[in-house]
Amino acid sequence: MVITVPLTIGFDLDLTLVDSAEGITVSMTEAFRRVGVVIEARQLLPMIGLPLDTTLRAFVPEERVDEARDIYRELYPVMGIPGTKPLPGAHEAVDAIHAHRGVVLVVSAKIESAVRAVLTHVGLPVDDVVGERYAESKGAALKERGADVYVGDHPGDMVGARTGGAYAIGVTTGGHDAVALREAGADVVFSDLLDFPFWLDDYDSQPAGRA
Repeated sequence: MVITVPLTIGFDLDLTLVDSAEGITVSMTEAFRRVGVVIEARQLLPMIGLPLDTTLRAFVPEERVDEARDIYRELYPVMGIPGTKPLPGAHEAVDAIHAHRGVVLVVSAKIESAVRAVLTHVGLPVDDVVGERYAESKGAALKERGADVYVGDHPGDMVGARTGGAYAIGVTTGGHDAVALREAGADVVFSDLLDFPFWLDDYDSQPAGRA
């Protein structure tokens, strides 16, 4: 009897599956204001996708980082999630994987509860979620779950894919262009997820390519 291992494809969340930039920046600027730090939203845009504490420590005094983190996590479900929208092709990508009897995994730097709340809000039916991972630690999660492919918008996502032994797909829906993603290890780069189902048809028709 031949046992077929299901195709497992992982995705980053912010700016890969969802447009969350406005919600993140609104929530974070308000959290910063409450601990006495005033910044402009545009200063936060390059930080989207990084671990939360990395972003906090770039702007907030160390003695107030814990306070700012708690405030942000309190504000984000109320101020950040409601304005979050799926990016073009996100639903189609998830549907295509399920049509191939595959598993959809989301591995994000966000805390897991926030990842699940965002996915529920935008109606993306994924199968597994791992939170608070970035770059190499994303790779560890991908390897643990036997991921074949990982899709992301950030160079750190490409590092994660390479570390985890997954095929690396970059999308330029975030703040990084194709050159940056390829330099970080992307095997292929798309402008968005709209072409993903067609790519998946080709990829899954060549089982040797998944070894």
